[in-house]
Amino acid sequence: MTLEDFIITSYCVVDHFLKENQLSNIRKRGEKPALSDAEVITMELVGEYLGQNSDKAIWFYFKTPWLHFFPKIGCRTSFSRQYANTYRLKQALQHHLSRQLSVGQDLYLFDGFPIPLCHIKRYKRSKTELSSIGAVGYCAAKEEYYFGLKGHILITPQGSTVAYEITASNVDEREVVPEISAGLRGILLADKGLIRPELSAFLSRQGLNLQTPLRANMADARPKKMVSIMMNMRRKIETVIGQFVEWFKIQSMRVKDLWHLKTKVARKILAHTFCFILNKIENHDKPIELELLIT
Repeated sequence: MTLEDFIITSYCVVDHFLKENQLSNIRKRGEKPALSDAEVITMELVGEYLGQNSDKAIWFYFKTPWLHFFPKIGCRTSFSRQYANTYRLKQALQHHLSRQLSVGQDLYLFDGFPIPLCHIKRYKRSKTELSSIGAVGYCAAKEEYYFGLKGHILITPQGSTVAYEITASNVDEREVVPEISAGLRGILLADKGLIRPELSAFLSRQGLNLQTPLRANMADARPKKMVSIMMNMRRKIETVIGQFVEWFKIQSMRVKDLWHLKTKVARKILAHTFCFILNKIENHDKPIELELLIT
């Protein structure tokens, strides 16, 4: 589809969802903003896909070539305030889309990724609200310590996000999995970090069969071919995390408080899910190859 079609389609889908769920007029007091919430969310989704990852960049992008689509865009401060206030709406839309994409699924992939807040050498001098929430954690992929948060994400084998959670970087992934996978049934593929007999037993009672590669000193009675197939399938989550990091810049968010961090994370997760769905329609066999979405 063309970029213009992408913008129009995004607005129509978001506006329809908000009106259908009676979320288009949630303010009980104060002056009604010039831009509708559907317009603001549309600008966020399109902006994130196009690499305009900051509020200022998104506002400036639509303030220039697309002013005829958003003539009431107003000042940047008003836009930033309104986008933050649509957090619950984006959360509701993400839940709606992920629920649709999860229908008929019985296989899920789980992994975590670091969200650094500042350099490890500067964290003791940081005075922001997030400095009291973040913690020192270890990134196994880069083999280094960092200060910040950790993202935990659950996806389908096709690459769409089912659920996610943000915690301090020192929180064990095994403590997050039961909550993030609540209500799911089937097989859950993860890495060695989730090895814990108590966790496997708990998930089994919940209806999830946890499968991970075993450590070198552990006997594996599973067929080698089956283990190889499962671990190859699990690589899809590495692709998705790579898109969040490189395309949607989820590790480069400049925020000072938890509220704005949550709104930016919600925006990036929703943008990825939304683009995945549109790309699935446009390029059915390659939904995760988001670069194919815009011609």
